[in-house]
Amino acid sequence: MGKLSEFEKEKLILGVIYSDEALLLRALELLRREFGEFDLCSEEFSFSKEFSDYYDEELGGEGMRRIYSFERTVDPGRQAQIKTLTNRIEQQLAVNGRRHVNLDPGFLSRGRLMLATTKGAGFRIPLSDSIYTELTLIYDKGGWLSLPWTYRDYKSPLVQNFLSEVRKKYLAQRREELAGEGKIPRASHRSRSEKQTKDEEKSKEKETKV
Repeated sequence: MGKLSEFEKEKLILGVIYSDEALLLRALELLRREFGEFDLCSEEFSFSKEFSDYYDEELGGEGMRRIYSFERTVDPGRQAQIKTLTNRIEQQLAVNGRRHVNLDPGFLSRGRLMLATTKGAGFRIPLSDSIYTELTLIYDKGGWLSLPWTYRDYKSPLVQNFLSEVRKKYLAQRREELAGEGKIPRASHRSRSEKQTKDEEKSKEKETKV
């Protein structure tokens, strides 16, 4: 029989599409109260111009996109709870019944990115309280692999490069957390992790040359 254990903590990320920066800042402040500070933020880009104007009418203008990562690692078992919270914040900041900030939380681990959603589909897994999760990206051989249902922006180099930076920070963070808990010796684990990173980079270089 398999042994039950706690989920490894993961990096909580937040994809945001917005047209009103003042409302964006209010949403971020509410989220900071729950999960602490952000440690990384992607550059701003136009979701409407580069990917889709699907949200423009609801947002009341051009949809701009940023992705954030929170400094604290979080239990991924809280994914449904966190999506429910971001839904409440969207409603709280709605104008005339229309949301002007779109908040999409997700979890990044060593080997994948998953995103929470309220929309069901054959490739989405029910969690609880009408919230689903989907495997959006897989990390393998030094790079991100998209899937048939992966959102267009998450397939882009701009977003994937940012997620790689988040992943590097996450791996370093987990080393320190595990060492602090006495589960690994600091020096030996650091050397193994550095070797893993170098191996991934070499693998990616070989694939690029081919």
